[in-house]
Amino acid sequence: MKMKNTWLAMACLCGVTTLPVHAEQGAFAPRHVQVEGRDVAYQVFVPKGWSPDREWPVVLFLHGSGERGSDNEAQLKQGLPPWLATHGDDFPAIVVAPQAPDDTIWDGAQERAALAAMEDSVAAYHGDRSRLYVTGLSMGGYGAWQFAVDHPGLFAAAAVICGAIRAPDDMPELVVHGAPEGSNPYQWVAERLKPMPVWIFHGEVDDQVSPIEARNMYAALLKAGDDVRFTQFPGVNHGSWGPAYATAGLWPWMFAQTSRR
Repeated sequence: MKMKNTWLAMACLCGVTTLPVHAEQGAFAPRHVQVEGRDVAYQVFVPKGWSPDREWPVVLFLHGSGERGSDNEAQLKQGLPPWLATHGDDFPAIVVAPQAPDDTIWDGAQERAALAAMEDSVAAYHGDRSRLYVTGLSMGGYGAWQFAVDHPGLFAAAAVICGAIRAPDDMPELVVHGAPEGSNPYQWVAERLKPMPVWIFHGEVDDQVSPIEARNMYAALLKAGDDVRFTQFPGVNHGSWGPAYATAGLWPWMFAQTSRR
C-alpha cells in the first residue's frame, strides 16, 4: 500500500488533471491528461456494460517502436487493440494505451506520462487499484519490465511479449535501466519484481529480440521464487503478440491476480 500511495503523491506533483469522462463503451476513444505542464493524449478502452457501481480492472498497454509518434492513433495498430476490436465485447477491463513520441523509449518522461494516463483512467472510470496490470510488446515489453521494476507493488501482474532486459544490437538505447554495474541484470529484475506474477511470451525464432532473453528472464524468476509462466511459440518470429493475446488462458489468469502489498 505504501508504494501505491507514493505513486498517487507523485501523480499529484506531476500536475495530473483529468477531463470529463467520455468514451464509447466497447471501443477505444481519445483522452487527454496534463502532465508536468504538457498535454498528453492517450487512448482508453471502456468495456461494454461499464458502470460506476463497481470497480474495474485496468490494463496498461505499451506499444512497440513501430507505433511511436504524435497522432494518438498508431498505438492501436498492433497487439492488444486489434485483438480487442474482434474480441472486446466480453472484455471486462479498462485498457489504457499511451503513445511514446518518435525516438523515445518507455522510460523517464514517457514512463511518467504513461502512468499519469493510467492514473487518469483509474480515477475517471472507477479503476480497481488492487487490479492494475501492465503488458507490452517488443519495445513495450522492455517498458513493462521497466515499469514493474520502478514501481514494485503497483501492478498485480504483467504479460511481457517479445521484450527483454538487455539491449538488442540495432537499438542500443533500449534496455531496462537500474541494475548496478557488474550485477546480473536478470536476477536483479527478478528480485525487484517478487512477488508479482509474470507471463512471458516469445517467438522461438525471433530475430529482433533474442528468445534467449526470455529464457534467461524466466530462469531468473524461477530461481527467485517468483510466480512465472513462459510460453514460446514454435516457428514464430518477432510478431508473437498475435498468438500471445489470443492465448485462451491469459486473461482469466491475469484478472485473477491482485496486488499483495
